[in-house]
Amino acid sequence: MRLQRKPAGRIAAGVLGTVAAATTVAAAVHHRRIGEVRRQAVDLGDELPTPLPPDREYTVWADDAVALSVEELDPADGGAPELTAVLIHGYTLDRRAWLFQRHELAHSTAPRVRQVLYDHRSHGRSGRSPRAACTIEQLGRDLHAVIQAAAPEGPVALIGHSLGGMTIMALAEHCPELFAERICGVAFLNTSAGDIGRSGLPKPILSRRNVMMPVAKQLARWEPSARVIDRGREVARNLIWGLTRSLSFGDENVHPALVELLYMMIRATSFEVMTDFLEEFGRHNRYAALAGLQHAKALVLGTEGDRMIQYEHSEAIAALLPQAQLVHIPDSGHVMMLEQPKLVNKHLLDLLSHCAGSVASQEKGA
Repeated sequence: MRLQRKPAGRIAAGVLGTVAAATTVAAAVHHRRIGEVRRQAVDLGDELPTPLPPDREYTVWADDAVALSVEELDPADGGAPELTAVLIHGYTLDRRAWLFQRHELAHSTAPRVRQVLYDHRSHGRSGRSPRAACTIEQLGRDLHAVIQAAAPEGPVALIGHSLGGMTIMALAEHCPELFAERICGVAFLNTSAGDIGRSGLPKPILSRRNVMMPVAKQLARWEPSARVIDRGREVARNLIWGLTRSLSFGDENVHPALVELLYMMIRATSFEVMTDFLEEFGRHNRYAALAGLQHAKALVLGTEGDRMIQYEHSEAIAALLPQAQLVHIPDSGHVMMLEQPKLVNKHLLDLLSHCAGSVASQEKGA
């Protein structure tokens, strides 16, 4: 009897069907597993510190009339603050990213610190910005407006993570005199001075040279697709939660409640808002603006576990600030302030203590 051969196309289709079925099963198993971890995260949420309520909360209007949501925290012991620290969060996040810092700085007595936290335009509780105004230059002007309203006098230290660090550089470019007169210290966490494709530096995920970025930008400009993608993000929420953990943290065994906190901040940022800022990461180049920081004490924190903005970018910033302290934070990813809060807080408090001491010395000598 002669065996009948199956056509090659049918064989290939069968193989592909088997692979697709196996992939679907694996995806379903992964989805359920992440779902279980997320339910665990909710149960373990009380292991994180309870966010301290603000002493004041109000709106600052940017120069183009976008509403910026701002809050202030005074020293917890009621003592007089020695300086004001303004904390500036990163891309797709909001001021909840400073959970551990707001607690530690509020309870510091050496020095006593008044904190100012706010959300970038189109992020968190701040107002939606026109696409054309979603620029790092505009974020620098927004920071200036917040300082003028929340800390019109006295010494100020600026602490910026990722996009927040770029915002500080934009302010230095726009108002270098402010750093000579009032800003006594700056801290850069997981950030870049620009050229996210500069010769000799690795390209972060958000580089315009990433082939997915132009596609994402075009999709966002087509309004129906942006809505579809946001719905798709909800359907794929557990997969995205897992990606958030692997891309943002250095250790996949990170506390699940921290991943949930980060995921919820990112989830609250629409796909359209995400893409509003994409081109800015390719344009951002403020190495020259760092010259305006020569009068301020500078701290640069980076980590080799950062998959978003590699440690070499921190080294490049520190190389242009001879008096800066460059610190490598081990066992951490892009959100070091959440993953390694004790170590990060130690260095931030050292910076703020140095700033307070310098201010006190200048006042005695005056």
